[in-house]
Amino acid sequence: MSTELPAVTDLIDGEWGTPSVDLGVALEDPATGAPVARAVATATDRVERALAIAETFSSRIEPAVLDAIATDLDTRLPWIAELDARATGVPIAQTTLLGPIVSGSFRLAAEQIRSGALRREQDGVEVLRLPLGPALCLVPWNAPAPMAAHKVANALAAGCPVILKVSELAPYSSVVLAEVIAEQVPAGMFQLVQGGAKVGAQLVAASRIKAVSFTGGLAGGRSVATASAAMFRPCQLELGGNNPLVVLPDADPDVATRMAAELLTTLNGQWCRALGRLILPADRADELVDGIGKRLAALRVGPPMDPLTEFGPLVHSKHVQQLWSSLDACGSRSFGAVPEDGNYFAPTLLDGDLRDEVFGPVAGVTTYRRIEEAVALANAVPYGLEGYVCGADEQQALGVARQIRAGEVKVNGSSIMSLHLMTPRPAWGLSGLGEEGTAETLRFFTGARVVGVEGRFALHTS
Repeated sequence: MSTELPAVTDLIDGEWGTPSVDLGVALEDPATGAPVARAVATATDRVERALAIAETFSSRIEPAVLDAIATDLDTRLPWIAELDARATGVPIAQTTLLGPIVSGSFRLAAEQIRSGALRREQDGVEVLRLPLGPALCLVPWNAPAPMAAHKVANALAAGCPVILKVSELAPYSSVVLAEVIAEQVPAGMFQLVQGGAKVGAQLVAASRIKAVSFTGGLAGGRSVATASAAMFRPCQLELGGNNPLVVLPDADPDVATRMAAELLTTLNGQWCRALGRLILPADRADELVDGIGKRLAALRVGPPMDPLTEFGPLVHSKHVQQLWSSLDACGSRSFGAVPEDGNYFAPTLLDGDLRDEVFGPVAGVTTYRRIEEAVALANAVPYGLEGYVCGADEQQALGVARQIRAGEVKVNGSSIMSLHLMTPRPAWGLSGLGEEGTAETLRFFTGARVVGVEGRFALHTS
């Protein structure tokens, strides 16, 4: 492990700088809670300069350039995985698993261009997909490098000048990503700013920004949507979820308890697609909760940089405090022993439903007696990002999954990876607006121009 974290820098018009605004928050070593640096922000005038440069800049990015970025990133994936683990508390084994998304996003974007995603012809009519203009990519702290890479790669592939802002709590890997991109694209085509809500608000308020891709909390998403509404500016918003796992009466207990434990603790529960609501058959609830508890208690808890750690600390002591406050007046059971020092929070199951996402290793437990009741419980909150169903009869489980109001529903699976590389990732209800995914994100950053000769259209009738 490297002993020093990199300096937090920004990149404006090809020039590196040191953010000068102290946000009054100490960045912490999640494993100990000790301060390691200050959270900082790019100064207002430099943010304004970034906006001005992005507005006047335009450059076509060839697939070969995106491939070159991917190749360079491949060599830096271990360092990026380490930085994300040290910033967020997520075990290095998990940040390493997500690493290929960082370089792979640029390869997939290049392949999309080569396959004709930006141009097609039909019956003599040419449909061109053109860049909307300067694009703003806003990324949270829980998986900063993979999410930043996904958004930035597709925006660049679309031909949009990009401004990236990551969370002030996890700024490190964005600097490495920016170093690689800056070596391959013209100055001004990609810029990095640092900061918190104030910087985000300044960027979002700017009419120079023509598209916003935001992943974060509900309050932040509402602010982005409100600022964009008057401009009729497109927004791609993923705002989290309070995701149900419906365990059917015939479910294999090993599969069901594994799914629940993994969904509760992946990324230490700091994951928008994590388990929030465990919906169990009433006559099997005690058995299943006991089985889940045994799996959770068996997890190897420790510092994120230990390759054997399966469950680590949370990102910041303030986040731990927020989780404790969310449990006030709730009956709950915690599983496993966690260290007293550091930002640890034991996996916890609540006695009763969880109405809102808490973004940690916490889930509510409710029971049902009829399948229709289970479906109603799954759909009883206004979120709709992810759902899960576990059942031995796969066709019955798929039938239940089709009734759950969520953008994505997985049957008998709990992987952090998507169902399929090219599937969309929609957000319903309070979980957001629009669809992510390889093809959808590239398309989001573009607008269509249709060109053709009048009268070429033919109406075909049988």
